[in-house]
Amino acid sequence: MSQGVLIVDDSHFMRNLLTQILEGEFDIVGEASNGAEAVKMYKEQEPDIVMMDVVMPKCNGIKATAAIKKLDPNARVIMCTSVGQREKMKLAVKAGADGYVTKPFEEESVMKALRDVVPA
Repeated sequence: MSQGVLIVDDSHFMRNLLTQILEGEFDIVGEASNGAEAVKMYKEQEPDIVMMDVVMPKCNGIKATAAIKKLDPNARVIMCTSVGQREKMKLAVKAGADGYVTKPFEEESVMKALRDVVPA
């Protein structure tokens, strides 16, 4: 059974790129363009994994991750961040992030991050 993934990024281009990388191995259950949408969609879709951008309008990925983890402590969230955002990643881990990948995305690193959080 394939794992359901919710993709959250304010960039349509980045959401499409992640979809292309994940299609075939994972089911894309939805896309959100900000953290508030992500929390709402998490409740509705109950994905196995959330790929969450850190910097977004309305509600950033760190706040959204904390909200999702409050709803479901077992939620698995992988943060997507630009290179050089070490401080934001520390905050994301504090909020409950299970892993991260850096932009620009490389298929190998995205797949490894997902496999690292998917239970065997």
